[in-house]
Order: sequence, then C-alpha cells, then structure tokens
Amino acid sequence: MIEATNLSKRYGRHLAVRDISFSVARGEIVGFLGPNGAGKTTTLRMLTGYLPPSGGSARIADFDIFRQSIEARKRIGYMPENVPLYDDMRVREYLSFRARIKGLSNGDARRRVSHVIDTCGLEGVRRKMIKTLSKGFRQRVGLADALVHQPDLLILDEPTNGLDPIQIRQIRELIKHLSLNHTVLISTHILSEVEMIANRVIIIDGGKIKAAETPSNLISEMRTAGRVQVELQAASEVVLPILSDLPKVKKVAAEDLEDGWIRCTLWSDSGTDTRQAISAVAAHNSWSLRSLFRHEATLEDVFVELTRKD
Repeated sequence: MIEATNLSKRYGRHLAVRDISFSVARGEIVGFLGPNGAGKTTTLRMLTGYLPPSGGSARIADFDIFRQSIEARKRIGYMPENVPLYDDMRVREYLSFRARIKGLSNGDARRRVSHVIDTCGLEGVRRKMIKTLSKGFRQRVGLADALVHQPDLLILDEPTNGLDPIQIRQIRELIKHLSLNHTVLISTHILSEVEMIANRVIIIDGGKIKAAETPSNLISEMRTAGRVQVELQAASEVVLPILSDLPKVKKVAAEDLEDGWIRCTLWSDSGTDTRQAISAVAAHNSWSLRSLFRHEATLEDVFVELTRKD
C-alpha cells in the first residue's frame, strides 16, 4: 500500500527527512513514531501530496506521489493533527460538502455520508453546528471526513490529541474497527495506544528510521527487558559489589530508602531473569528482602532507548 524509497525533505540547509525507506502492506495498522522534530509530520505530508519530496520517491497503491499525485491522493484519507473544520456548518452539511469536493456524485455522497456518520458515532450530533462540538466529536468529524470517499489508506496524525481517557479509548476501538477495511498509518505520542492496536511500528528520529518491527519483537530485543528491582535491608556498599558479580548482570544502581532499606536496580542481558539468583544471595547473606520484581518492558521503553541522545 505504501512504498517509500530514499525519501528526503530539505528546508534550506536543514535536512528534515534523510533518505528513509519503508513499506506498509495492505491491511496493516502501522504506528509511525518519533520525538518532536523527528520528521514524522513532514513524512506524512510528503506521502499525502501536501509537500513535494526533495529526493527519493514514494508510491501509494502503486501510484507515484509526485508523477501521479491525483490518483495517489484519491486512495488516501488524511486526518491532520489539528483538524481544519468549518465551524459555521452543521456536521452532515460539512461532510456532504467534503464528499462533493472529493468527487462523489450526489447519490454516492448521500450514501457515504450516512455510512461515515454511523461508523464514527456522529448520529446524535449530525444536525449540530460544528462550533458547538466537543474536542472528541470534532476529532470524529475529522475522521469521518477522511473516510467519506472510501480510501484504501488512512493516514492519521495524532488522532487522539487533546482527548480525555474515555475518548481516547473510543477512538482506539474505532481505529481497530476501521482496520478491517482500510490500511492505517497512525502517528501518535500515546505509545500505549500503538502497542494495543498496531501490527508494526516504525520509529524515526533525526529524520532517519531507527526501527521497523512488531512491538513484541522490539520489546524482546531491547536491553532494558532484563531490568529487575529489589528492596533489601543492608548497606549499599556491601550489596552493590555482590550483586554486580551475579551472572549476566551488566549494571547495578542503588537508592537509599528509610530505616536502612535500599532499592537496587539491576540491568542484565535481554531475556534473562536474575530474580532467583538475587533471592539466593540475599538469603545467603542474611539480608532482609521485602520486594523483588522483574520489569516488563513496554513500547515506551523501546522508544526512549532508541531516541535518547546519551
């Protein structure tokens, strides 16, 4: 559905996107992630035809985004981060207007508008003025606009931006439902949402792709996957060298707590579990132990590890 090859974008001397190549297969939900200024929005704008690339190429549904721009854009439903809506129009009126702009006939426009109103949960507000809608319903109107011409590909830039937890959950379920009939490329800062719905993630930083994998594979490969925390009643100067000598342990840090207790964090090889060894050494040295757990890595941990600057 998407095939980007050595795609670049330069603003004067600044290279915002640097020769990136990636693909998105039909039917996938792919999370497109990166810190602020990483090149995410610039890439999305190039894919949707809003910005011409400075180098490289991309194809949408086998249409070149530069040489066959109109045909490529017909296959895309784009929801930008800040959805531009006409506040002085009613919801159904606005969606009908957008459907006609996108080339639908009167009959097709009526059918598609009714369909997206139902799909996006807008039935109760279809006659309301857009300026009276909450942030959550405005996002739904933007999503309905992106869907009204029945595109093959949905590109969503921060679709849950500014929403409360209940609204975020509702949009997440809606995106999962939409993926049954559409390929979805979603850019967001809410990594837990991506972890729940995405088949694959692409992480970009400094205009370059740092990773393109399934969330589970990225998590299993990261070095913090072997992190363990333990709380002991013992002197840190005694505990640290002993824990550091345990097999597979790469680093140990200690934090003083109350009443002589310390909290130690151990980093070990990915896929290893040092809890049994820690418990045994605590018993051998007669250290009181009140907490011992292994950190379960998340997509957020992967993101931080791949994009941190140290």
